[in-house]
Amino acid sequence: MPDRPGPDPELPAAAAGSPAARPDPAGAPPAAMAPEQLAGSAGDVREVVPAQADRRAAARPAGPAQRHARPVVTELRLSAFGRHRGAAFPIGPVTLFAGPSGSGKSQVLDAYGALAALGAGATLDEVFPDPAARIPDGALPDAQRRRGFRLGCTVDGPAGPVRLDLAVQAEPALRIVGERLSQDGEILFATALRDPGRRSVQAAWLTGGAVGVTRAPLPDDRLGTALLPLRVAGSTAGQRKVLTAAEQVIVALRSVFACDPRPDRMRAPVPQGEGRLLGDCANLADVLRRTRHECGTRHALLTEAARTGCAGPVAALDVRVPGGGDAVTAVLDRGPGRPATELARLGAGELRFLALALVLLTGPGVLDMDPAAELLSAQQALTVLADGLDRGLDGGQGGELLRLALLSCGRGHVRLVAEVGEGTAAAARRLDGVSVVDLSA
Repeated sequence: MPDRPGPDPELPAAAAGSPAARPDPAGAPPAAMAPEQLAGSAGDVREVVPAQADRRAAARPAGPAQRHARPVVTELRLSAFGRHRGAAFPIGPVTLFAGPSGSGKSQVLDAYGALAALGAGATLDEVFPDPAARIPDGALPDAQRRRGFRLGCTVDGPAGPVRLDLAVQAEPALRIVGERLSQDGEILFATALRDPGRRSVQAAWLTGGAVGVTRAPLPDDRLGTALLPLRVAGSTAGQRKVLTAAEQVIVALRSVFACDPRPDRMRAPVPQGEGRLLGDCANLADVLRRTRHECGTRHALLTEAARTGCAGPVAALDVRVPGGGDAVTAVLDRGPGRPATELARLGAGELRFLALALVLLTGPGVLDMDPAAELLSAQQALTVLADGLDRGLDGGQGGELLRLALLSCGRGHVRLVAEVGEGTAAAARRLDGVSVVDLSA
């Protein structure tokens, strides 16, 4: 039988008293960190089970009849990440995380954002500037004083569900110590830390034929799956299977826009530029200038939403150039005989609402992100990550954002993963097509 990439029994342990990592029947990565090791003790092992979620949601794992036409993340796994251990969260078109303060809502979005950044080519130190904060609570170091965390996801698409699992050492040095890409129980690509003295991991990927497996070192500070298109020729059936799975995962992870509008940065006039919305939405006025001229339909939908989310009458959303310079400011046109209202005079909730509504109604071409350029935008699904979606909003504004999310996400081109308060969560539980994951249990 040809050799296949798989778990490496020689991997070092990562917690005090832990044995070397062994194959995990639940499909954990071939890493130096097994679930019991990052749980802090061998007696604290917990099964990977889904968190409580609305059963009406479309977040269930896709079966053969539900296969997604565009690559999308359908499950996020936090095997050992912050306060989460053995957690598996289904991800649907609209997925909202709710729970009390300290329940780990933001950590879930941070984990999703971290995988997205690694998929886009970022290094570990760029993604985890404070890696110790991601180490599971109570995790003990091993004899070499090593601790870390584990996370992963499942991406469904034309190739079917593909699993990505990742183990990261946070102390004493930040590095990837294990990664696994698998499909239908078959390991297509795996990495393992063989020599702690070298800043590399040993990688193996399926080749097929007489060779069976190709082995090569890869850097320990980048996601190996993202490097596969540059390393695998695709000349055999096995290689093509690896490439198809890796590309599906990378397309889904790169199609993410993390958004957290900052009203304090949105009030001043901004220079005219490319009209690509930043993650903090500070250049909202410039983007409105662009959408007003280039996309009348979406701009009209945004104006309609503004009538619900902004106080007073709204006839239109317009932009002005104060003093004839290069900077632009956005205004609410209040109608004939009424003076326009500059964005600088709007409340923080109104500004956040307008920015989030714009994000939900637009696409990658208007957002400051770098999606997979090798695919047509029609073949990609944009995922919006919003930590504190309803922060500073009233019930009407939150309800209107839910309506816009269902409108946009129902077409399959946009998905929303957000953290919300209990008020918005309660309203969302009454809506078909919205999955509410309750972290209070």
